[in-house]
Amino acid sequence: MTEPPLEPATRPSPPPPLRRAQTPPPLPRVEGGFKTVLADPPWRFANRTGKVAPEHRRLDRYSTLPLEQIRRLPVPDVVADDAHLYLWVPNALLPQGLGVLEAWGFRYVSNIVWAKRRKDGGPDGRGVGFYFRNVTELVLFGVRGSLRTLAPARSQVNLIETRKREHSRKPDELYGLIEACSPAPYLELFARHPRPGWTAWGDEAAPDAVRRGRQHKGYAGGRLAEESLAGGFDPGRWSRAVAG
Repeated sequence: MTEPPLEPATRPSPPPPLRRAQTPPPLPRVEGGFKTVLADPPWRFANRTGKVAPEHRRLDRYSTLPLEQIRRLPVPDVVADDAHLYLWVPNALLPQGLGVLEAWGFRYVSNIVWAKRRKDGGPDGRGVGFYFRNVTELVLFGVRGSLRTLAPARSQVNLIETRKREHSRKPDELYGLIEACSPAPYLELFARHPRPGWTAWGDEAAPDAVRRGRQHKGYAGGRLAEESLAGGFDPGRWSRAVAG
């Protein structure tokens, strides 16, 4: 019996192109200028097509901006003479982050570390990196003029330990820390969700915006397991567990 001819292999549809670069809208303003700014710029990495690139064509997480365009944002025009800046920066782009902080009219004074944890309190080893597997991200803290942090900051450690959420989304716990340590009015640049008491600027800031980051299993955010909170985090214990 003659066998029927094989069907031609079905090729996957080509990935959609990256979103067109758009001219950012004007920054919002308030009388006297914003006293505190939180920014999470869409940093562009050198390898734009690699699997860790934010705008990878298949994953399509979000579009990015060239460094010079981030630097040129007229942040100095909308902040008060005395103000605070909390700037998220990837570990690999620390020098660029410091340059942006300076270009926006702030001087670097400290940082806050976000340690990404599993639910049981151990380091979340699902991070990426070419040299080390990153389980931390940095918030650079800058000051414009002369403005000390508020009284609660005197007892606030510069460490946030939470579980991860969808790609690139930062921990909501940072808002409470900022509101306790820095004065209003508050401005969030490149915001992905609106927050009461804040002015949000960004293409995903509206409540009805379609957000591109997908939430994967195990990336729901939230508190760590109670036993890990009660017993404290033992780096030696977890390094031994990871090693074998």
